[in-house]
Amino acid sequence: MFKENGIEMTIKNDSNEPITNVEFTTTEKLDVIKIDLIESNESVTEFLSMRTNKTDGTYSLTFTRANGKKEVSGGGYYTNGGSLDHWVDFTVKIDTTIVKFDSPIY
Repeated sequence: MFKENGIEMTIKNDSNEPITNVEFTTTEKLDVIKIDLIESNESVTEFLSMRTNKTDGTYSLTFTRANGKKEVSGGGYYTNGGSLDHWVDFTVKIDTTIVKFDSPIY
């Protein structure tokens, strides 16, 4: 079975306030997942297509907290435009964001 090149991204808002202006993308910024609002204790799962990516890079998540503070977190790695991971989970806490990748086994 052929699976489209990309990565599944889940964001769980484990903080006690909503987050807004959520964006998940790659270094190349060819495709971007945009989510206006994630309420407290809600989660969203989306698939980021990477079919037009060509180079190496990382993933980044940006969002705005209720107090107006913009947060940026990221990590992971893709090579030659191809994702090495099947999924990434972001858990937004009150004072941090936890990132967990499905690391491949070589």
